[in-house]
Amino acid sequence: MPPTLASLVHHSSLKLTVLAGRERLDTPVRWAHVSELADPVPWMEGGELLLITAMKIDAADPDTVRPYVRRLVRAGVVGLGFAVGVNYEQVPDALVEAAEEAGLPLLEVPRRTPFIAISKAVSAAIAAEQYRAVTAGFAAQRELTRAALGPDGPAGLLARLAAYLDGWAALYDASGAVVAAAPDWAARRAARFGPDVERLRGRPAPASAVVAPEEGDDRVELQSLGTGRRARGVLAVGTGAPLGTPERYAVHSAVALLTLATERSRALQAAEQRLGAAVLRMLLSGEAEHARTVAGELYGTLLDRPFRVLVAEPVPAEGSDAAGDPLAALADAADAAASRAAEPVLAVPEGGRLVLLAPDGGAAVGACADAVREEGAGVALGLSAPALPGGTAAALRQAEQALSVARRRGRPLVEHEDVAAGSVLPLLGDEAVRAFADGLLRALRAHDATGRGDLVASLRAWLSRHGQWDAAAADLGVHRHTLRYRMRRVEEILGRSLDDPDVRMELWLALKASPGAGE
Repeated sequence: MPPTLASLVHHSSLKLTVLAGRERLDTPVRWAHVSELADPVPWMEGGELLLITAMKIDAADPDTVRPYVRRLVRAGVVGLGFAVGVNYEQVPDALVEAAEEAGLPLLEVPRRTPFIAISKAVSAAIAAEQYRAVTAGFAAQRELTRAALGPDGPAGLLARLAAYLDGWAALYDASGAVVAAAPDWAARRAARFGPDVERLRGRPAPASAVVAPEEGDDRVELQSLGTGRRARGVLAVGTGAPLGTPERYAVHSAVALLTLATERSRALQAAEQRLGAAVLRMLLSGEAEHARTVAGELYGTLLDRPFRVLVAEPVPAEGSDAAGDPLAALADAADAAASRAAEPVLAVPEGGRLVLLAPDGGAAVGACADAVREEGAGVALGLSAPALPGGTAAALRQAEQALSVARRRGRPLVEHEDVAAGSVLPLLGDEAVRAFADGLLRALRAHDATGRGDLVASLRAWLSRHGQWDAAAADLGVHRHTLRYRMRRVEEILGRSLDDPDVRMELWLALKASPGAGE
């Protein structure tokens, strides 16, 4: 611990005597300073033991020493050393009473003890404390490094760090989820600080924050991990008091070790992505067995059970809060969820989009869906139906079709199963389809505008009744011969035969897609 007034009083060679403020002798001393100024406060920083001989103040005058002592206390001076046998043979009673009244420790310094001896004692104690702190910090660093390289990896490091700090420690991944904590009960406590972690992750690394403790709570400090623009994780430590110098060394060592592990993981991830791209190309080429051989055990059972293909692309989003690359954030969310669930996932960045293969019904698929649905995520996602390796190419087409629908409809996520099971009519909302419909029906509407018939409504009724003249005529309230005449006029105006099923299909879709078509 740093030197205190008590340790100086007990120093055998200094022979200091306590005259006032005995109850505050445990106050740490930051430095010993000599000043004979009547007002030394402007040159004080706080924490000093001030040494004087009272050359420029009347130490026996109560009206002089009382404001003098009060100024020292307000400036943070922790003690006053008065040398006797120089200007005063003993410490004046007025100074003793003023110090006692203000609660300022007053030490009598004998003539045979030079001020330089006190300064050297304080300096030596501070240096010894700093050496102990550095030595303890290096010892903690060695222990933490040994734990990080052990079989438990980051979890072992957290356990050693929590024990050293006499507190708790937790590690959050790139998505802000708690992936490890020590002791075990700390995981629940760490989960309370999710919003604070999220705010820290939005700042460029390295960054730190202290969560102000509520009454009875731990002091929690957060440190971001990583060297890039986006934090790759966050370390949280909770302690009952502010960190001392040795503890600070330990935390910084833990941050360095975890950052190193994170950056190493990024390099491995880049290599895995290159291998994953090769595996994906083999799957798309129908070479499932070759893909399994190349993948080895890297993707576990991913290629042995149904999986989904996900294709994601960035989209402009008003007020987007996605930090940096939204596709990278989505990949991080998928990877973190897969790691927690111990499931494999294959992620391949490809030409401004992200292609993922993830187990059907697994945590990664759910995490991606939740991530793109968040406000301002800036990503659109298409999801295929479940597939096996032999159907990868078809599954990719399904995911791309679903993504196309998602972008056209302005939705964050569309599953191919929803597109296949739903109606085709919502797909007609595309502007190009509307333009085609308006062009196809324009001549019929122009005819109707002259008041010479109602060809558009008659066409709609006839098509809806599958060409049944009597039923369609009844719906319109006209004779079937009138309806036949109108359909001949439709053929004449359009120059197309209604006997052609393709023509009937195009006209029906045009009526559905074009607003104001007489619905």
